[in-house]
Amino acid sequence: MKGFSDEERERIREALMDAGRDLFARYGLQKTTVADLTDPVGIGTSTFYQFFDSKDDLYVEILEAEEEAIAERVVGSSFEATDDPQEAIERFLHAIFEEIETNPLIRTLLVEDELDRLEAQYSPAEQERNRREELAFMLPYVERWQDEGRLRDGDAEAIAGAIRALPFLTLHQDDVGENYDAVRDVLIEAVADGLVEE
Repeated sequence: MKGFSDEERERIREALMDAGRDLFARYGLQKTTVADLTDPVGIGTSTFYQFFDSKDDLYVEILEAEEEAIAERVVGSSFEATDDPQEAIERFLHAIFEEIETNPLIRTLLVEDELDRLEAQYSPAEQERNRREELAFMLPYVERWQDEGRLRDGDAEAIAGAIRALPFLTLHQDDVGENYDAVRDVLIEAVADGLVEE
């Protein structure tokens, strides 16, 4: 990257991440062009490729950073905040639903089917690895609570997967209709209650 100091490279990279976060949240990946990303940063479109191989790569990096921040917030307010399995699961699900319903970047990713498009770029083995990584933060809690007899027996990955799957209800918010909030809350309570051993 001739012509840029390390400090300039870092500043430009961060500026591209900030511009991407904003533009992808507002317009989605498909409608955002490389020029849209570079104009606010003050660099040419060809210079963009000194930092990222494609806008998809920028998008993935932004999503990974966003997912890491979300996971930290959500796990911190649920699994790390209480040792009661039912309360932890309910808190986790409420927090994930809130992120999906209010975070424009995550909402665009799911609602605009960009997740499917991005996942199609990965092999089935890579897709499976990504799913396992998404469950990894939850598995230690599920396994410990199972060992303690406080969570139902069964495949710990399947239980974590069931918890992870519930927030995809947000994709069918219009199908559920005006009772969506009540339906969401009933399902959260039912899933948590059904997993916990009395």
